[in-house]
Amino acid sequence: MDKKFKRTLVTTALPYANGPVHIGHLAGVYVPADIYTRYLRLKGEDVILIGGSDEHGVPITIKAKAEGVTPQDIVDRYHKIIKDSFEELGISFDIYSRTTTDIHSKMASDFFRKLYEKGEFIEKTSMQYYDEEAKQFLADRYIVGTCPHCKNDHAYGDQCEACGTSLNATDLIDPHSAITGNRPILKETKHWYLPLDKWEPKLREWILEGHKEWKPNVYGQCKSWLDMGLQPRAVSRDLDWGVPVPVEGAEGKVLYVWFDAPIGYISNTKELLPDTWEKYWKSEDTRIINFIGKDNIVFHCIVFPAMLMADGSYQLPENVPANEFLNLEGDKISTSRNWAVWLHEYLRDLPGKQDVLRYVLTANAPETKDNDFTWKDFQARNNNELVAILGNFVNRSLVLTHKYFNGVVPEVGELTDYDKETLKEFTDVKGSLENYLENFRFRDALKEAMNLARIGNKYLADTEPWKLAKTDMNRVNTIMNIALQITANLSIAFEPFLPFMAEKLRGMLNIEECEWERLGNIDLLPAGAQLNPAELLFEKIEDDVIEAQIKKLQDTKKANELKNFKPQPVAENIPFDDFLKLDIRVGKVLECTKVPKADKLLQFKIEDGMGGRTIVSGIAKYYKPEDLVGKELCFVANFEPRKLKGVMSQGMILSAENPDGSLVVIGPQGPVVPGSQVK
Repeated sequence: MDKKFKRTLVTTALPYANGPVHIGHLAGVYVPADIYTRYLRLKGEDVILIGGSDEHGVPITIKAKAEGVTPQDIVDRYHKIIKDSFEELGISFDIYSRTTTDIHSKMASDFFRKLYEKGEFIEKTSMQYYDEEAKQFLADRYIVGTCPHCKNDHAYGDQCEACGTSLNATDLIDPHSAITGNRPILKETKHWYLPLDKWEPKLREWILEGHKEWKPNVYGQCKSWLDMGLQPRAVSRDLDWGVPVPVEGAEGKVLYVWFDAPIGYISNTKELLPDTWEKYWKSEDTRIINFIGKDNIVFHCIVFPAMLMADGSYQLPENVPANEFLNLEGDKISTSRNWAVWLHEYLRDLPGKQDVLRYVLTANAPETKDNDFTWKDFQARNNNELVAILGNFVNRSLVLTHKYFNGVVPEVGELTDYDKETLKEFTDVKGSLENYLENFRFRDALKEAMNLARIGNKYLADTEPWKLAKTDMNRVNTIMNIALQITANLSIAFEPFLPFMAEKLRGMLNIEECEWERLGNIDLLPAGAQLNPAELLFEKIEDDVIEAQIKKLQDTKKANELKNFKPQPVAENIPFDDFLKLDIRVGKVLECTKVPKADKLLQFKIEDGMGGRTIVSGIAKYYKPEDLVGKELCFVANFEPRKLKGVMSQGMILSAENPDGSLVVIGPQGPVVPGSQVK
């Protein structure tokens, strides 16, 4: 860390309290922030981690209306779920508060009032949609219509979720209110705007010249926005849920959530440190780090800094290490489609496996590009890395020590060249780890920590102390001392990443928490120290556990397909006489076999009351032949026979197609005599 900084303030993007948090949030923001904060604490530095729930804005009011409860009910429910699950995962906030507290409301109100009195806002009137029956202006998410691009008839006033296009409410075809269903009118309203264009030169100098060390994705997105030219941005909304705009003539208006929310970092710090909060926000010797996701870059690098510049008394962030997006099983995580691994459900379904999730999310962190989480990879990393490498080395080291030395750390003897090479290799880990951690490269840092366990595994495998114990116990003394020193170093190296494992390991080694500065030392465990019994750090995750999680996602996908299913348009009308030409009968399946060299085809022997017939149908992908034998089904009896893969088919079996393309054969509800007509 630069010597001019005496303390570090770490903030995390405020999760929106209209739902729980998922693995995308964790990989993008919260796990990286926790790793970094834990690392600085281990170094003995003055650091605080500030978090909280974002509890204002339109989506919360929409959810409340849909459930018939108040917005406060919604945020109370999800704030508790989010806070509790963060705590259980080991995200070590110094405070995790919320934006509905009195202290936040006053600070946000005072912040606006100061800028207002300095003349930093522009007052503008504009035409916005208004629902005459509901007697309120409509936020973008309360306006629904047809997308002009893809013709999706349920696009919102800010975005079409079907094609992803950003929209203005006035772009929609046939717009209507999501509250009453009525067509809204355009009505004049007044709002306050922060003139971002005024701060563009200073922002350009601060970012493009002063922070070229920022991650390329952050720097590049900021440059793109600045090159397009900044425009004034509204800081108020016509809404009844939020911090009221504290000026006369602003009845029915609240602070826009993107003005209100980042002030939560400040109000939460004040709540934690009522007497000293200003030194973390206003002192030049404080470094501020904002951990955010890729979708928040513009607000944290341009809008919020412009607010701080307009105030004039706050320090600007030193770095904003935003990650890209984490996908799930090859598909974009979506809260609206329930396509996510929710943290509170993970903690319930896989109890005691907090560190496994932390490990996998860090190993797959989308630091420079979007990445993918799969349950199979989750299982493989647990079984092949945490169990087979890290857990295996620690277990062997402690078990052998208990076997040969009654759990007492042996004296180290004369070192061989190989011993010295191994010690040199693992003492070099500290410098590499620090370099990666200081530069927010947590994925590489985790690899380096795991390399320490690999070094230990290789050392034990090469030296084979279990064989030497028969002939040379002096040599075994040295080997096990070195293995135990590596083990003790693991408890430090992994502390930022896997805090539960590190604590358990320290308990087995019977040592207090070690300082970061001691990482790489070869005397962490003095000879003669008594160790506690060995315990497994990680356990193998079996296939059935993973299959249950995959099935949960598959069920979600099917539910979404049903929810979003739109039947094909009805075909043109036909005369009744044409319908009468179809002879639809009921038949019973006597035999069913696969057609050779035809993956999709099944061959049926049907009892039709007229001597029987053969029908070939393309449903082999959806049925096992033996499951259809004995079933009654409907078929068209008067189709002209045709040959399919060498088999003469005398009709067509009727089936219905599901939204996912699967086919289900159609049959009668009760027993019907074969050959009966369907009328």
